[in-house]
Amino acid sequence: MNMKVNFCGIEMKNPVTTASGTFGSGMEYAEYVDLSKLGAVTTKGVANVPWPGNPTPRIAETYGGMINAIGLQNPGVDTFINRDLKFLEAYDTRVIVNVCGRTKEDYVDVVEKLADTSADLLEINISCPNVKEGGIAFGQKADAAYEITKAVKEVAKQPVIMKLSPNVTDITEMARAVEAGGADAVSLINTLTGMKIDINKRAFAVANKTGGLSGPAVKPVAVRMVYQVANAVSIPILGMGGIANAEDALEFIMAGATMVAVGTANFANPNTTEEVIEGIKQYMDKYGVKDINELIGCVK
Repeated sequence: MNMKVNFCGIEMKNPVTTASGTFGSGMEYAEYVDLSKLGAVTTKGVANVPWPGNPTPRIAETYGGMINAIGLQNPGVDTFINRDLKFLEAYDTRVIVNVCGRTKEDYVDVVEKLADTSADLLEINISCPNVKEGGIAFGQKADAAYEITKAVKEVAKQPVIMKLSPNVTDITEMARAVEAGGADAVSLINTLTGMKIDINKRAFAVANKTGGLSGPAVKPVAVRMVYQVANAVSIPILGMGGIANAEDALEFIMAGATMVAVGTANFANPNTTEEVIEGIKQYMDKYGVKDINELIGCVK
């Protein structure tokens, strides 16, 4: 049975990784999960300078998931390279580094600093507010998404995955824009914008008022978007959004994703990634599937 997939020219031992922001850089999970069993570890977002994040409270549980408004708190790329990447080098797994920024120059700065490191791939988070555009996310305007992709590709030494925001009118327009900008792959979906109100306090549940909704509630939207994008572009897809078990992961794969990422489920069960890998093996065994690649995009 073959579980290996080729993603942007890089061989992964299986199609399962972690969703950015839900797994740290693996350090917090290493005592629960054998990181070497994962196809890849996707790190938390890293910027060119340390970001303090948003005021608290920053997370709230909601029906079928959670809302987060962490604000991409991170220690900055220099600390990340010396501490987090060094830690991950001890494991036999691929490393996907998630990159965030407030301007095009921010992204380019981080990508340049990561060029000669052990990072295998870069995932560019274009759901960040673009300060030069009055706070509209880079991923909400096709021309901005194209420009940021083009700028990053000019300096990147690793394959570039552009992480798409679902908070748009047409996800395929955004996918085509980043493909035109030179993206090697896309990942989707990032969180849906949501809100929760604490009726007892008569106040917003998170200080930021709105936050990103993730978890099982977003999965049907995510599967639909992955399917649409798979049929609109020719670059590979890393699918995510509410994956909690192997069945969820297989939906994404059959919709057209080459790889899948487990996110919010990690908080409830740190072993979810390993269980998803094992569950996919059991499915393949049950149905006599010899190669995982037979399942990618098999539903037309």
